[in-house]
Amino acid sequence: MLFGLLDGWRAPAPAPDKVAWLSQQDYAHRGLHGPGVAENSPSAFDLAIVAGVGIECDIQRSADNRAMVFHDWDLARLTGAEGRTDGRTAAELGELALLGTQDKVPTLAQVLQQIGGRAPLLIEVKSKSDRRIGPSCLAVRRELDGYTGPHAVMSFDPRVARWFATHSPRTVRGLVVTEEGKKGWRGAWERHSALWHARPHFLAYDVRDLPSAFAAAQRKRGLPVLAWTVRSPELRAVAAEHADRPIAEDAGFA
Repeated sequence: MLFGLLDGWRAPAPAPDKVAWLSQQDYAHRGLHGPGVAENSPSAFDLAIVAGVGIECDIQRSADNRAMVFHDWDLARLTGAEGRTDGRTAAELGELALLGTQDKVPTLAQVLQQIGGRAPLLIEVKSKSDRRIGPSCLAVRRELDGYTGPHAVMSFDPRVARWFATHSPRTVRGLVVTEEGKKGWRGAWERHSALWHARPHFLAYDVRDLPSAFAAAQRKRGLPVLAWTVRSPELRAVAAEHADRPIAEDAGFA
């Protein structure tokens, strides 16, 4: 009861028409990638657009403060290059091939131009607790200025959603949640504290933690719940019962 009252006061539910689009389609986790198609690549995003699904992507910041669509903090796994992602400029990153394909690391600006409102977009801003989130958030907001297609930002870090609540309140913002290693009273307190700080419009929830009393309570009071990462028919069934839409890949699509 107390948590419910505090949730409504500290993190009010969004207006239904602001978030209705979130529940109207599935989302391709890092685009529709697979053999020969790299994650977070223009080819993966094109396939998602053709398939008629939404797109989820990740953001890292370049050395010259550009928002880059890339998941990892270092370059080795996805490009074979050495060093940190934020150690290179946007131009330098844009010369790196993704997993040996013809696709190169794109900027968020390039991805927004590519999508052009044809698919809803979820933008996950990567963060670390010992780093400032302002520069990454500002880099994303700059690219979103004037973009009219359906889009939202989200992060595990509640500071990211709070930044957008303060500096870009019209942007739909989400909190990414996992209960892994955070069970019991302490975990519940951490989840509610993150919610109150973030003031999100929706949750992106670890499908392995569903059903969840916390997720169900937020969904009941008007926050859409998306489930990640749905990779099997079994997890898809869980998402269908306990969330509004899946963020899926591989066999997680119907």
